[in-house]
Amino acid sequence: MSKLKVALIGAGLRGQIYTDYALDHPEEMQLVAVADPNPDRRKKFQDRHGIAEELCFADWRELLAQPKLADAVFVCTQDKMHYEPTMQALDAGYHVLLEKPMSPDPRECIEMGEKAKSRGLIFSICHVLRYTNFFGTLKRLLDEGAIGRLMSIQHNENVAYWHQAHSFVRGNWRNSAESSPMILAKSCHDMDILLWLAGTDCVRLSSFGALSYFKAENAPQGAPKRCTDGCPVADTCLYYAPNVYLTEQDSWMAWAISDDPSYDARLKALQEGPYGRCVYHCDNDVVDHQVVNMEFANEVTAVFTMTAFTQDCTRTLKLMGTTGEIRGAMEKNEIEIIRFGSDKPEIISLEVAGGHQGHGGGDGGLIRDFVNLAREGGKRNGLTSASASVQSHLMAFAAEKARVERSVIDMKEYASSLK
Repeated sequence: MSKLKVALIGAGLRGQIYTDYALDHPEEMQLVAVADPNPDRRKKFQDRHGIAEELCFADWRELLAQPKLADAVFVCTQDKMHYEPTMQALDAGYHVLLEKPMSPDPRECIEMGEKAKSRGLIFSICHVLRYTNFFGTLKRLLDEGAIGRLMSIQHNENVAYWHQAHSFVRGNWRNSAESSPMILAKSCHDMDILLWLAGTDCVRLSSFGALSYFKAENAPQGAPKRCTDGCPVADTCLYYAPNVYLTEQDSWMAWAISDDPSYDARLKALQEGPYGRCVYHCDNDVVDHQVVNMEFANEVTAVFTMTAFTQDCTRTLKLMGTTGEIRGAMEKNEIEIIRFGSDKPEIISLEVAGGHQGHGGGDGGLIRDFVNLAREGGKRNGLTSASASVQSHLMAFAAEKARVERSVIDMKEYASSLK
């Protein structure tokens, strides 16, 4: 098979992570074009992948206006900028890999899925958790009947206090009007995993949650709007920006605030940009804790809890069946099987797949699967599909609707209302 030629739209952190696969596997994938409005970021990406100057664009529209110049397009822009480039790329005959969430508009999600189907093209959403050894093993155990018939799922997404502050209080996903609701931006991964593990459609759900802590009423007395303006609790505040962003040059959060990782550039970013703001004086409105209760067509019930108020950024879950239960911790790569009537649990310790360790090895697994699908011309189905992604996205939209309205949502009725 010939190597897959890829054009990237959006050379930010996720775009860089996904396309690094080409550097590790040059015989399989090659970056031939990039579009990004930031000239420094665009130039760094150009140099990193050896892209010709005439194939570097400031606007994705310029890239897609060219005669077809690659086999596939990776769309890694901000949430609200997914729909148009995806639709145009599909119309132009490109296979598409789209960063999650698909769109903050449920109708746009449906339209993108229908477009890919009508064009007969590969359209993969970055639901990387399906590609981890951890969740893949859980799915295999359920399919093999390791705990009998699955009855209940408890799934926790422990966001971590520091991650919430960075991404969902100060960062790009802090405001639902500018990006998308928290349950979509952070947890469409988890809606997808719950749909996959349950093995059938979600039929009803409800949800509760709120923004309870990261708001002005909880600010320390005398705290300024910006951390660098003389905060009286700088020595004790967990969220004091200089302590978060100026100590570790190589952390992903340091890279997120400035394309220039030097101390002076990062300090300037805190003095002038969004990441230097006091976490109690931002324009954030997304929730900092939320639960979703789900019923599936096979009578499996599930409860999902997302909370900022944890030490570590982890996913933990418990699967309960008719003959046993499974407990798992993703970041520990450890699964415990407890069979009813047995005194000794079985412990499975997993290894993370080699290369691209992000999301427990899922980032690398996702790209490997997409590359193989595209190189084979879509002759087989991938681990996920556009139709499954649309369904799990609709679960997230319905959960936010249920939370705001304090109602129980019938998924068939909700999906019908969008047509």
